[in-house]
Parts: sequence; C-alpha cells; structure tokens
Amino acid sequence: MRRHPLHRRTLTTVLTLAAGSVLLTACGGAAAGSGDDAGNAVTGAHGVKINIGPDQHRIHGVKDPKIAALVPARVRRTGELRIGVSADGSPPLTFHATDDKTLIGVEDDIATLVADTLGLKPRFEPLSWENLFVGLDSGKLDGVFSNVTVTEERKDKYDFATYRLDQLAMEAKKGSGWKVRGPKDVAGRTIAVDSGTNQEKILVDWSRQNEKAGRKPVDIKYFHKPSDTYLALQSGRLDGFFGPNPTAAYHVNTAGQTEIVGTFSGGGSVRGEIAATTKKGSGLVKAYAAALQKVIDDGRYGKVLARWGLTGEALKSSRINPPGLPRTAN
Repeated sequence: MRRHPLHRRTLTTVLTLAAGSVLLTACGGAAAGSGDDAGNAVTGAHGVKINIGPDQHRIHGVKDPKIAALVPARVRRTGELRIGVSADGSPPLTFHATDDKTLIGVEDDIATLVADTLGLKPRFEPLSWENLFVGLDSGKLDGVFSNVTVTEERKDKYDFATYRLDQLAMEAKKGSGWKVRGPKDVAGRTIAVDSGTNQEKILVDWSRQNEKAGRKPVDIKYFHKPSDTYLALQSGRLDGFFGPNPTAAYHVNTAGQTEIVGTFSGGGSVRGEIAATTKKGSGLVKAYAAALQKVIDDGRYGKVLARWGLTGEALKSSRINPPGLPRTAN
C-alpha cells in the first residue's frame, strides 16, 4: 500500500480549516497550545490519548539471544539495523512530532521492538515511497517498516514478515448516514482516492462491477494535497475518501468532522497484511518474523498498537511470505 501523505503541519491546517477554528482541538480533549500536555497529545480512537511530542517514552523490547543469532553475521557486526520509513509523514504511521524533527509513529515503534529483540540499534532512514525499495535493492537498507502490503508481485523481489492487518476505510462527512459494504454502495458516488494505491485498484474494480451490473460507475477524483481532499469532503463535493484505515481513524478522532462508513481488507479477495520488508534472500526475514512473534507473545506489540489506537489491526502471529494481493493483469 502507498499512503495518502499527511504531514503534521498539513494535518493541523486541514483540521483548522475543516473545523473553522483558530486552534486544533483534539476530539474530547483540550486545544493544542493550551499547555505542554495538550500541545503534545491528541485524543485517538476510543479516547486513547496519543502522544505526538518528541519525548515518546517508547515501549522497548529485550534482546533474545536465540532470535538474535538468526541475524546474518554481516548485519550483526554493524550493531545496527538500517530501517527505511516513510518521509511523507502520515499519522499515525510515521510522521514528525511537535518539534517537526523527531520521527514518531506506530511503524517506528514496531521497528524499534524488532531491533531491540535482535540486539541491534535501529537507524531510521526517512525516504520517499519509491526510494524505500531502491534502498532495499541497493543494500542500503536492511528492512522497510512503512505500511507495505504483501503482494504476489512484490514477493518476486522481497521477503515479508507480517505484523499488522491491512485495513482500508471509506471516510465520509459526519452524519452522512451512508454505509459502504461493497460495489453497489458506491455506484454513482464521487470518491477521492490516492493514485497508485491498492485502494485505487479496489475502487476501479468496484466501478467496473457496477457498470457490468447496469449501475452507475464511480466518479473517481484525485487530489494532490490532503487539505484539498478534506475541504472537498466537508463542502459536499465529495461523498467519500477511500484510504488507509490508520490515517482515516486518526483524522476522524482528531478532526471530529468525518466518520468511517466502511472498512475493508487491503488485500481485496485475500486477507491483506502489512509486513516488514527485506530484499529477497537477505537472510533477515526469519529473524524479523521470530522477533515479531516474540513481542506479540510477550504483550509489548499489543501495547504499541494500543497507544496509537490501532488494536483492531493486531495479528496473533507473524507470517513469512503469506498469500498476497493478486498480480495485476498487464
């Protein structure tokens, strides 16, 4: 999956415009800027207060010598794990803290747990989506933790150890009364989606199914800026925005102007899963899967998801190279 880029500063602008307020106000919480605590926290899903300050007090793992021994010697010798994360800034995945310098988010937290369990220091490299894979191909990165969905095409070049369900969400204006369960619910609707994403593929397929069934196609819109998307949604020019569930949930719970009207697997016909990604044959995937299973079993993984309001995307086990999103026809 690619993500709809949403920098922290951009998010603040979007919410301010949408709410018609000078201050960014957390849903059910205090206005940002009214004090140190308020300025470094927003209220997330189910009332979870999310720390967006630079001092994260991250949950750390403990080195497991047996699992650490699975790491190839060439990586162990460096003492660090070179991890690619998104430079696009999508809360709550990877984004900048209130100091606009420190990278924070659920992806960084899970990668930290893995590195700790392997006895290595995480070294994060913020890169664009395309350069994350270039970094893997060139050997400059040991792994990518950046909301990457397992696909059959990607499995040709990369190995995967899963750590989160891939969930997509349809976001609509609050009080819309609209529920989306499948193709017929979006017939004739105007919906925004980010180009080159799994959710775009699903929406295009739904539109084709509607036309085949004699229903109206989907009027698909593409916006360059997140602020434009949300302003169009709020003004009624859009019926919905189809994007990753984590960013939709974060926006819903912080802006208070929209709601999620449907959730779907990012894998389409298969169970979509987000995974730690490494170059095929690098020798790291077994170590990643074992480290992830360790923190799943000891509860640290669950605590990380809870602190970002993403408990609903938890996995019970980390799988290596499971069935992925089907290949696209050329």
